[in-house]
Amino acid sequence: MFEDFAFYMMKEACEKRTTNILDISGKKYAFDSTTIPLCLATFPWAKFRSKKGGVKAHVLYDIEAQVPAFYTVTTASKHDSTAMSSIHYEPNAYYIFDRAYDSFKELYRIHLTDSFFVVRAKTNLKYKTVKWKRRMPKNITTDAEVKLTGYLSGKKYPESFRLVRYYDEEDDRELTFLTNAKQLSALDVANLYKKRWLIELFFKWLKQHLKIKKFWGTTENAVRIQISVAIITYCLVAIVQHDMKLKRSTYEVLQILSISLTDKTLLRDLFDKTNFNDVKDLYNPIIPGLFD
Repeated sequence: MFEDFAFYMMKEACEKRTTNILDISGKKYAFDSTTIPLCLATFPWAKFRSKKGGVKAHVLYDIEAQVPAFYTVTTASKHDSTAMSSIHYEPNAYYIFDRAYDSFKELYRIHLTDSFFVVRAKTNLKYKTVKWKRRMPKNITTDAEVKLTGYLSGKKYPESFRLVRYYDEEDDRELTFLTNAKQLSALDVANLYKKRWLIELFFKWLKQHLKIKKFWGTTENAVRIQISVAIITYCLVAIVQHDMKLKRSTYEVLQILSISLTDKTLLRDLFDKTNFNDVKDLYNPIIPGLFD
């Protein structure tokens, strides 16, 4: 029941808050997971390692609406890429992944549904270049069409796709992306991947409110219910933010509400008449591991 209601609220929030970023048509999602550690003695069903327990919340995050669009919960021992099979891919949508999601079987499934992926490449990728562009914008070092040469990976993804190398001036390193979105500019591919920081903000809030000492039950069902309730809460706040036309980010609204729970001020007065300049990590947060 809680999970069903969470999916209902996610749908409502996504529809209300739909926007368009980067002048790229189509939905844009980031898919990632966060591990919630649990005490193995208290949560024996959530075995992760010999002396550790935990669950993973796998979330498909709508980076334009800034709310989750889908989620599933597994034990922490499950590899991230195994959750990709649970996603219902939409045509003409963009799906952004980090390096843990290099399942070429699933990436090819995205391609066959007329959707697009942007995934960070691993360093041991085996491929051959089919053709490449000679003139490239600033910070783009490679923009080429490539094909996998590994026997198994080549069978899983038999067609060619695009490889883009981007030089990140801020961290002084080069990042390699794989994508089947041949219609985008190379900079748009890099900028799409940068939007992953939004799902990191969501996970940061989720983990702040899902500490071990705050779980109300120790069964798998109790943990799943509490994760569902957290997502329902997030979506409710996002809808309130949209309907009240608040000029603050969803994350900022959540932070302000969390420090004002005992305040009886009306919501409109709370946001219009109160100065919250001391709230941290709001508009330009530094997210550790943004490009990991």
